[in-house]
Amino acid sequence: MRLAKELATRVTPAPTALCVGPLLLVRMTLLQIRKRNVRCPNYALRWRHLDDSKCLFVYCFCLFFLLQVLGRGEKWNGGSYLSAPGGGQKVRLLKSALDDVKEEDKIILFIDSYDVVFSSGPKELLKKFQQARHKVVFSSETLIWPDRHLEDKHPHVREGKRFLGAGGYIGYASNLREMVSDWSGKDDDSDQLYYTKLYIDPEKRKSINITLDSKCRMFQNLHGALDEVVLKFEDGRVRARNVMYDTLPVIVHGNGPTKLQINYLGNYIPKVWTFETGCTVCNEDLRPLSGLKSEYPPVVMGIFIQQPTPFVTVFFERLLQLRYPKSRLSLFIYNQEPHHDQHVRSFLEDHDAEYQAVNDMCRADVDCEYFFSVDVEVVLKNEDTLKILIEHNKMFIAPMMNKPGRLWTNFWGALSADGYYARSEDYVDIVQGRRVGIWNVPYVSLVYLVRADVLRSELKAADLFQSPTLDPDMAFCSKVRDQGVFMYVTNMYNFGRVLNTENYQTKHLHNDLWQIFENPVDWEERYIHENYSKIMKDDVVIIVQIMSSLRPFQLRHLIEEMENYGQWSGGGNVDTRIQGGYENVPTIDIHMNQINFQKEWHKFLLEYVAPVTEKMFPGYYTRAQFDLAFVVRYKPDEQPLLRPHHDASTFTINVALNQVGVDFQGGGSRFLRYNCSVQATKQGWALMHPGRLTHYHEGLRTTAGTRYIAVSFVDP
Repeated sequence: MRLAKELATRVTPAPTALCVGPLLLVRMTLLQIRKRNVRCPNYALRWRHLDDSKCLFVYCFCLFFLLQVLGRGEKWNGGSYLSAPGGGQKVRLLKSALDDVKEEDKIILFIDSYDVVFSSGPKELLKKFQQARHKVVFSSETLIWPDRHLEDKHPHVREGKRFLGAGGYIGYASNLREMVSDWSGKDDDSDQLYYTKLYIDPEKRKSINITLDSKCRMFQNLHGALDEVVLKFEDGRVRARNVMYDTLPVIVHGNGPTKLQINYLGNYIPKVWTFETGCTVCNEDLRPLSGLKSEYPPVVMGIFIQQPTPFVTVFFERLLQLRYPKSRLSLFIYNQEPHHDQHVRSFLEDHDAEYQAVNDMCRADVDCEYFFSVDVEVVLKNEDTLKILIEHNKMFIAPMMNKPGRLWTNFWGALSADGYYARSEDYVDIVQGRRVGIWNVPYVSLVYLVRADVLRSELKAADLFQSPTLDPDMAFCSKVRDQGVFMYVTNMYNFGRVLNTENYQTKHLHNDLWQIFENPVDWEERYIHENYSKIMKDDVVIIVQIMSSLRPFQLRHLIEEMENYGQWSGGGNVDTRIQGGYENVPTIDIHMNQINFQKEWHKFLLEYVAPVTEKMFPGYYTRAQFDLAFVVRYKPDEQPLLRPHHDASTFTINVALNQVGVDFQGGGSRFLRYNCSVQATKQGWALMHPGRLTHYHEGLRTTAGTRYIAVSFVDP
């Protein structure tokens, strides 16, 4: 979460004897806050955070604009919120600290800082405390803890919650001193049970003058009350609103198993992100790399290939385009898919010398400051991705990636009760870019940057990805959360996207050709000519229409697929592949359906040819249906030409698959009615012409080499 100084700048001190903890942190581990100076301009106080990373929780104690961190440098022995009751260490620390307080009428706020956010300042808190008309006010809870047998002994309230919560309370020093005077328990005894017994004792309750904040006007405990709390955006501020009691708590406490929810609220409260300002903290505490005089931080980049994935060669091409000094990048490549051995080997053969190869993820004696993990299905379109993530200066941060046209991303905004995906209230807005910023989330996958010192300390366990019930990504995120490391995702830039891999087949020679349905954006970038869009802009109307559509990649791949299949027709009139079994003007060819490419080819015609047809032939609209689509092979010693004929189509598409003058000589088409010859077109260009009546044509002789064309009889 944000640093304490961010809270300090958002809290206005009241002119009274009250400190409301502007230095409180939201579940910030000590490793995160270690060695960070925090300045409090309103309190003439400079404080360096704890250095003792062994302490699990931090507790803050405030008096007269002074802040005291109880347990500073002391190991936490008070138990865990996920196990048996504990917290007695807090009482001992408070009791000791009160010995130094001489003014009996000081108002003291005691709260956990590990999992607390402030939504307002001391003026409002003081006012609400005074309105309570008691000397000590505790937070309240819906659930009784830790002894349910004491339920009947709790005083009934007219409206609100009956049970005491020990995570936050406010009161006068003299009353608090009386409250903890009898404490003699152990550090791992329950502080909440101790305070509860005082509260349910009528004499003690009256003597100390204790009450509960039953309607959550000051304190909001989240455990058992998640359905009560919503975000309220108003006038450039964000509050947590209790909808059950229609109150605006000042302090929100993510007690018990509600750490993910407090992290979510902390993405907004009090002015972290608002509709008026957007993200107010995203550009704070940056680590700028531009103009860096010294060397860039060393990074180990881990590339993971765990299943058959399309466009792997493109992934490695983009890797080379990352704007980060290759001398500061080391590669750790993990490939468990034999199908991609050739792609990894080819990349390393060509570029191994540019990178340092390592066999570790920054957790041993590897020279690295960051570990950048990227799964091969990630499409890194932003060449500055790595630099941007480093500059955000987080312990763990991921770039948001999505799948085009879907709400699927590489992060989850919330978790269900069983630890799987749940949609957070802001998820759609973040994915669609209506809320832009840096977001504390419970799960990320596929691509992220983590600091090496985190891997060597909090995440040093060897089994980060192992779990008897969770998949590796979920197991990893679960262990990161358990160690108190925040996972952030940023959507401040367009970083790229994620490929669909679910239906990827590897039975073809060039399997990426079949990805026009599963990954249409990547298929287009790989196979469609970059100048294709110009066709729709140019005002070209001629008898024979010519268009540039396909890149040499697809053309070469399609030829190789056909030759790999190898079952070319003999060029005779008898052809069992077509209806009726007779071909009047036969060619030596292979049909698209023979290699199971007819659906993909139809998609290509529909998406990239049909719009051009409608431009060239105004008033004619096509769904690009065809009975025949095939690749023809012309060779001087096989079938060099084709006699004059009409096509069985409304219009025909003839795509040149290889290069005239290089792969073959001669070839082309001649339209007899117009005495117009179109010599073999450029590779990747398509000849489009009407099929019947007007465009009687012949195939010109191929004099050398082998000519390949892809022919489609559209709308027969």
